[in-house]
Amino acid sequence: PRPPGPDGSDFQHRERVASHYQMSVTLKSEIKKLIYTHVIIWLLLMAQMCVGHLKLLPHDQVAMPYQWEYPYLLSILPSLMGLLSFPRNNISYLVLSMISTGLFSVAPLIYGAMEMFPMAQQLYRHGKAYRFIFGFSAVSVMYLVVVVAAQVHGWQLYYSKKLLDSWFTSTQEKKKK
Repeated sequence: PRPPGPDGSDFQHRERVASHYQMSVTLKSEIKKLIYTHVIIWLLLMAQMCVGHLKLLPHDQVAMPYQWEYPYLLSILPSLMGLLSFPRNNISYLVLSMISTGLFSVAPLIYGAMEMFPMAQQLYRHGKAYRFIFGFSAVSVMYLVVVVAAQVHGWQLYYSKKLLDSWFTSTQEKKKK
């Protein structure tokens, strides 16, 4: 009989990945999913703007874009910067991504909700809509976009903050050694 341990079964208690590394991988995956969702929203808004400005469809089918949609187009930059921060756990890129997400993503969404509010009031009080997107009230469709985009960016900021905390934990452990 062989003594216990030399058969290689004694390594399992030593082979563990540190929790902050596991957390980093999980959070990166979640943020990537949110970024891809954001890219889909961004592409839809870009398509609406192109169709509206190039007059590919009549204005009764696709309305001209609201003013908040133009600065929101810059929201793709923070997402790309966030993706660039992942390969080497670049803290400065992630921080810049978080700050610019607030400026280029969340701020235009807040402005958009305020810009469209009078038209939403008119629609729901009097039932009158003057802009349409494929037969639906443009203000209703765009409020739906604002709500979904606000959730995407909110979760993106939340997960980015948690990822930043996990990266700081690993940095502090490296300094202790």
